[in-house]
Amino acid sequence: MKYTLLEVVQLQQDFPSFNLRKGDIGTIVDIYSNPDEAYEVEFCDNEGKTIALLTLKSEQLAPF
Repeated sequence: MKYTLLEVVQLQQDFPSFNLRKGDIGTIVDIYSNPDEAYEVEFCDNEGKTIALLTLKSEQLAPF
């Protein structure tokens, strides 16, 4: 699936080293197309502070 800039997405797997779990919500802040399509996703806490910024493939995400 293709996502758009600033789209809200949901994780489809755990990332324990970043304290993120399947189902956590993030926002796409950049899109890469070379060499493969990938998405830079920002995850924030309830106060809006960034928890993690990860580059993920579309299969690691789902629409929210």
